[in-house]
Amino acid sequence: MSLLTETIAQIRPLDAAAMTSARARQDMLTKPQGALGRLEMLSIQVAGITGAPRPRLRKPAVVVMAADHGVAHQGVSAFPAEVTPQMVLNFLSGGAAINVLARHVGAQVVVVDIGVAADLPTHPDLIAHKVALGTADFSTTPAMSLAQAHEALEVGIAVVNALIDSGVDIIATGDMGIGNTTPSSAITAALTGRPVAEVTGRGTGVDDAGLQRKIAVIEAALALHRPDPANALDVLSKVGGFEIGGLAGVMIGAAARHVPVVVDGFISGAAALIACSLVPAAQPYLIAAHRSVERGHQAVFAQLDIEPLVDLGMRLGEGTGAVLGISLVQAACKVLDEMATFGEAGVADKA
Repeated sequence: MSLLTETIAQIRPLDAAAMTSARARQDMLTKPQGALGRLEMLSIQVAGITGAPRPRLRKPAVVVMAADHGVAHQGVSAFPAEVTPQMVLNFLSGGAAINVLARHVGAQVVVVDIGVAADLPTHPDLIAHKVALGTADFSTTPAMSLAQAHEALEVGIAVVNALIDSGVDIIATGDMGIGNTTPSSAITAALTGRPVAEVTGRGTGVDDAGLQRKIAVIEAALALHRPDPANALDVLSKVGGFEIGGLAGVMIGAAARHVPVVVDGFISGAAALIACSLVPAAQPYLIAAHRSVERGHQAVFAQLDIEPLVDLGMRLGEGTGAVLGISLVQAACKVLDEMATFGEAGVADKA
């Protein structure tokens, strides 16, 4: 049995008893019932994920998967592919936005080279597990083989298993890969059935001509490869990216271990589509952090039937929105655990 198959088999529904207990405690806290809105439901969801009626999340991490894309050479990005390895080095030196925001919430930054098209220097904080030196250009050939798609998923599972074994109890997803909004839009169109133009945005900031070129490239690739919307591995292999597969593996692996996953923006959203298409039971373990400016993100939410916690007009990736989401999830759980009940505080309940 493969690691992927074994992991999928371990995913179970949320713990109903823990959720019932958490809901009962929420209703006894010193506030009107429902007064903290989605924070209350969020804490109940995390109780179901973890199986703990009063979950305490103390060791967060963000997994930043990095890979390159052959389709980037079709002029679908405002930045050259050389930026991917340069930004990985920036992550490792602590100078990127994700480093700043992760420090803000006390999250470990875990950088994974799953397919950067360059040889990176060894670094104690870099997990090197290249599936290949970037994907193929899916405008002419499938992005990767089925075996590579399977491997990318298993890299994500292995990474998240090691983190959970080390004590990490909440995971955020992040990405780095010039051109990766293009495969994300292709995956979203393939798995939702929506028109390419409806789910394709400007990514790093392409102009009008660049956007039309990007849409045309995706439309032609979908017509050429005809990915099967009922087979997420087929979709991933034909028009996906290694980091997208890796993040889908992170989500599946965390769900199997009863650890909440805070999902970042559009690229992480495309990974969530892959993960939940492969194993629908993973969906309740996902918490959408924010609504990206990328227009395809809304189609992801509709397909997965989830709502993001905030809308800050962000579109950077890297896990920046997801680590901010971790702070909200932790806050929700602290309210459930640390706030006094009416009885504990000696406060009169409803008349």
